Amino acid sequence: MTEKTASIHWEGSGKKGKGEISTETGALERYPYGFASRFEDDRRGTNPEEILAAAHAACFTMAFSFACDKAGFATEKIDAQARVRLSPQGEGFVIDRIALTLNADVPGIDEAKFQEIAQAAKRDCPLSKALASVAEISLQATLTTGAP
Repeated sequence: MTEKTASIHWEGSGKKGKGEISTETGALERYPYGFASRFEDDRRGTNPEEILAAAHAACFTMAFSFACDKAGFATEKIDAQARVRLSPQGEGFVIDRIALTLNADVPGIDEAKFQEIAQAAKRDCPLSKALASVAEISLQATLTTGAP
């Protein structure tokens, strides 16, 4: 069993407030976020959806690689992306879509097996399971190197 932590420090109220995100590993250390980096085009900070996208893409990529290993296929290179959509709902917001994209070099695998493993990894990665309430989690998977 493993547990990881992140912490937030916030000062100010609502739109004028500013926060800092720190992670246990130090990968993020007092990294800024706030209204402008979440809802406007301020690129000097991050936001919860961007961090969620990174986490989901990372989890899915590892699940895919491990599943390929288990099936007897060694992954050579994997590029993945997650796009998280935050939409207005009533008085607040909801994450209503996550779109995963996968491009992978997996020598010796055929397209059908590749798609089967990719879909299973999307379904079974711990973050996909944790995000089961998201209305749509899609996957576009492209095999860039496969069977000879």
